[in-house]
Amino acid sequence: MENIFSLKQFGASLNYERVKKLGDRLDGVSDVIDWGRLRKYFGEDAKVGRPSYDPILMIKLLALQSWYGISDEELEYQVADRNSFQKFLDFPKDIPDFTTVWRFREELSNDNTLDDIWQDIEYQMKEKGIKFSKGVIQDAQFITADPGKTNSGMNDRGRGQPTTRNEDGTWVKKGEKSFFGYKKHVKVDKDNGLIKRVAITTARIADNSIDLSEPDEIVYRDKGYYGAKPKAKGDATMDKALRNKSLTIRQRLRNKRIVRKRSPGERPFAVMTRVMNGGHTRLTKTYRVFVQQVMCCITFNLMQMKRILQT
Repeated sequence: MENIFSLKQFGASLNYERVKKLGDRLDGVSDVIDWGRLRKYFGEDAKVGRPSYDPILMIKLLALQSWYGISDEELEYQVADRNSFQKFLDFPKDIPDFTTVWRFREELSNDNTLDDIWQDIEYQMKEKGIKFSKGVIQDAQFITADPGKTNSGMNDRGRGQPTTRNEDGTWVKKGEKSFFGYKKHVKVDKDNGLIKRVAITTARIADNSIDLSEPDEIVYRDKGYYGAKPKAKGDATMDKALRNKSLTIRQRLRNKRIVRKRSPGERPFAVMTRVMNGGHTRLTKTYRVFVQQVMCCITFNLMQMKRILQT
């Protein structure tokens, strides 16, 4: 049986060479960090599911899922079908099914493993010579979700019971548009464009109620944060016109300077929404959306690392 698997892996490796020549956007990303270092956060002999799977394989699966914005079921199919996916996963002998991926995501939400992984990747960035500045940009983005049906035909439907309703998502109105779902708050390094921190709330939570800054930082923020004092020593929040009180010329000029400084903070949201399909979720619980969106941010950072290291 071992020889059969080896032949399959060898054949997949040969087929991948053609994919690489045609252009594989995954090529090189798996090499920007030492994935093996992350294994220690799962315990020495940690395995996932039955049959047992290496937790590094599972983390890479979640990264692939975030990169392409696909469901658990679609992930299982695409890994079985695509050479580029198998190459990213080091041509595994067995491919976990979608239920194993689901259970692994659930396990990640139960402890601090994801925080440890995030910090380790940040350490590896610094070890590779990537520098972080004291200037940061904080912003937020809606993660839309399907609210589900009010009348689903289920009797005695309550919280925690089988239902098509999204239990944690909330409605909010911004301008003339209404949004349902969650909100992703991120802090981005002004110079290298890497995401430094992320938080997930429901959609109705105001931007200015979440402060991701640190005391030794200078934080650049838009008008949505007006009136809230950050922990950062340097507060570069845009001024906002109030009722019967328009902005002065000095305030308008200051806002323009802040807009130029905080413009790199728009790129992560654009990439995660348009390229990675990360602006919508089918998950219905905040803790699950948190794991999903943190993995989306980790995957973006891997892409950005590759970009920085190649320049």
